[in-house]
Amino acid sequence: MSAFANIVAGGVFHAAVLFLVAAGLQLVFGVQKIVNLACGSFYALGAYFGITFIGYAHQFGVSEWLVLPGLIISGLLLGFIGPPIERVLRTVYDRDESFQLLLTFALVLMFQDVFKFVWGANPRSLDSGYLIYGTISTGDFGVPVYNLLVIAAAIAVAAGLGHFLQRTNYGRILRATAENRAMAEALGVDVRRIYSDVFTLGAVLGTTAGALVVPTAAASLDMAIEFVVEAFAVVVIGGLGSMRGALAGALIVGLIRAFSILLYPELEVLAIYLIVVAVLIFRPAGLFGRTLA
Repeated sequence: MSAFANIVAGGVFHAAVLFLVAAGLQLVFGVQKIVNLACGSFYALGAYFGITFIGYAHQFGVSEWLVLPGLIISGLLLGFIGPPIERVLRTVYDRDESFQLLLTFALVLMFQDVFKFVWGANPRSLDSGYLIYGTISTGDFGVPVYNLLVIAAAIAVAAGLGHFLQRTNYGRILRATAENRAMAEALGVDVRRIYSDVFTLGAVLGTTAGALVVPTAAASLDMAIEFVVEAFAVVVIGGLGSMRGALAGALIVGLIRAFSILLYPELEVLAIYLIVVAVLIFRPAGLFGRTLA
C-alpha cells in the first residue's frame, strides 16, 4: 500500500508540472489557434535558467529556504521572450497549419542551439533545494514537502486561470476573441495585444514549470522534445483548447507514466500513447473538447 501511495505521489507531482506546460499550450491554441511545438523549449529554458539563477542567488548569500520562490521568480523573468516570438508567429496566423507547425518546430531547433551555446551539451542539475523543506513520512510512505508545494502551486494556477478566464472582464475579452476574432476587432478589441499577452502567459507557464522541476531532475538537451511529446498527449486526451482537459489529461499521463516506470520502464511512452489512440478512436475531440460541426 505504501508503494502504491509513493507511485501516486510521484505521478501527481509530474502531472502538476505537466499541467503548467499543457495549460500554456491550451491557452495559446484556444485564443490564437496555433499549435505551439516550442512549448517544450520554453520548459527546458526555464530549467536551465532556473539553475543559473539559483546558482547566482546562492553566491550572493540568499538562503536555500528561498529556493522555491527563487525558481518561480526565474520562470517569471523569462516572460520577456513572449512578445518577440509572438511577433514572429504573426506571419503565419492566417496561413495553413503546416506553416505554423514548421515555424514553431524551427523555434525548437534554434532553442536547442541556444542551450548548447550557453549551457553546453552536458546535463545541468541543482545540487541543493530539493529536501531543504523536509519530507513527510508515514511508515514506508514518504513524500518531499517540495513536491507538495509544487502540486499546491499547480492547483493554485488552475484555480487562478479558471477565475481569470470566467470572472474577469479581460478573461471575457479573451474568450470572445477566441470565439470570433473578426467580431472582437470590429468591437474595438486590440487583438494584437491580446495575442501578445496570451502567448507571453503561455510562455511563462512553460518556463516556470521547467524551473520548478530542476530540484528533482537535471536539465538536458533531450528534455524539450521529451516533454512536448507528453504535453501533446495531455491535450489530445483532455481536448484541444480545454483547461479542464489539460488538468485531467495531465493527471492521466502523470499517473500512467509513474506506474509504467515502476512496472516496465521501456513501455513508458507506449502506455501513454495507447491511451491517446483509444481517445482518438472513441472520443476524437478529447474528454473535455468540443466536437466541431
